[in-house]
Amino acid sequence: MAASVDPLVVGRVIGDVVDMFVPSVNMSVHYGSKHVTNGCDIKPSMAINPPKITLTGHSDELYTLIMIDPDAPSPSEPSMREWIHWMVVDIPGGTNPTRGKEILSYMGPKPPVGIHRYILVLFQQKAPLGLVEQPPTRANFNTRFFAGHLDLGLPAATIYFNAQKEPANRRR
Repeated sequence: MAASVDPLVVGRVIGDVVDMFVPSVNMSVHYGSKHVTNGCDIKPSMAINPPKITLTGHSDELYTLIMIDPDAPSPSEPSMREWIHWMVVDIPGGTNPTRGKEILSYMGPKPPVGIHRYILVLFQQKAPLGLVEQPPTRANFNTRFFAGHLDLGLPAATIYFNAQKEPANRRR
């Protein structure tokens, strides 16, 4: 199990966004036919729509999923860290985010400059969350504060990918 967090340490996901944790759930993420693995590159044009995500776990367990960009607006000056791209709560284990309650609609990667990390963080809930207040803005979200505020504890799973702005003439 410990090996699965190593890429998160190397990619500074553990440290910048979340604390060290032991994964307790498997989360599979696909954009189209592309399987997302830690540190892989995903073109923003491939990620316009939400990814297909499947979780392990039991149907009586509930999860919260967030997707954030800690490198907004630029990796060298992340003054908007973290930019929240998606929030879904009350996802039953063994299913996918479409079975949960979307609190903040999905926004695909739009990195203005540099290579950005996009991080999907899954938390196991202690109880149903129901109506969670939508963040007032997508900028300056704080995963640790959010998890602490809702008593979510450490992540159950985390996957991240990299994306950078595509040349205008090569978009598909």
